Amino acid sequence: MKQPDFIIIGAMKCATSSLHEQLALQPNVFMSELKEPNFFSNDEEYNKGLDAYWCHFELATPADLCGESSTHYTKLPTYPQTIERLQKTLPDAKFIYVMRHPIDRLISQYVHEWSQRVIDIEINQAVDQFSELIDYSRYTMQLQPYFDTFGSDRVLPVFFERLFTHSQPELERICQFLGYAGEPKWQELDAQNVSSARMRTSAWRDALVENPVLEALRRTLVPKSFRTWVRSLWTMRDRPTLNPEQEQRLQDIFDQDLAVLGQWLDVDLSCATFKTVVKDRVLDWVDVPTTSVTSSR
Repeated sequence: MKQPDFIIIGAMKCATSSLHEQLALQPNVFMSELKEPNFFSNDEEYNKGLDAYWCHFELATPADLCGESSTHYTKLPTYPQTIERLQKTLPDAKFIYVMRHPIDRLISQYVHEWSQRVIDIEINQAVDQFSELIDYSRYTMQLQPYFDTFGSDRVLPVFFERLFTHSQPELERICQFLGYAGEPKWQELDAQNVSSARMRTSAWRDALVENPVLEALRRTLVPKSFRTWVRSLWTMRDRPTLNPEQEQRLQDIFDQDLAVLGQWLDVDLSCATFKTVVKDRVLDWVDVPTTSVTSSR
């Protein structure tokens, strides 16, 4: 059965859904219909066995490049067994890691977790209580195990900010890394995962909304202005705001991580310079840490 040749491993809230969809639109690229299988990270998925995972690729042809996208694969320390499982099952896979300004990524994750009712407190408290908000933006911490296991040449760095300002050349670069023989074309699509429009989950609300009889009555009898107001009760309308002290604390944390990332890419990186630097030119690994690659190469 066909197996994935590559995986988009993250980071969370860095346009991995958009990239997944763009790759799926290319001829002879097969992306799993389920965007986040999370097979190698989540114990409940892994315990289903490999046959359950291979089924995501059963419709691929022998000529297809196959891929999937699971941001859980770069969520250390939450999922500590991910890379060991990947190396055991897919030792020759390639990986794409998308990065974004670390504070913007953190805020977007907060909005997502709020919408899923994982977090119910305001953002400044949440940063202190939910360490994963910071950890998932510490890119070198997430990348180092992949370098140690697979080598840096098997991991392509991509930046959110450049992906949307230089979409076509970035897609070409990604496809070249994957060994794609066709001519990829970026297609303009509706924006994915717009955090400002996120609604909180609600089982009873969704059941009412999805009921066709109630939907018809609602549209007929309830004014649109009232429906819009009710919808707003579940929606985060304003971007969460970090207080100055918390923002400075985060900048200090992330500047340390970005300094190391910058060494690997041979550029000066900090929170203040991040967006300008990553948009300015293509970045690739230049001075990576010594690795002890254990996979078959």
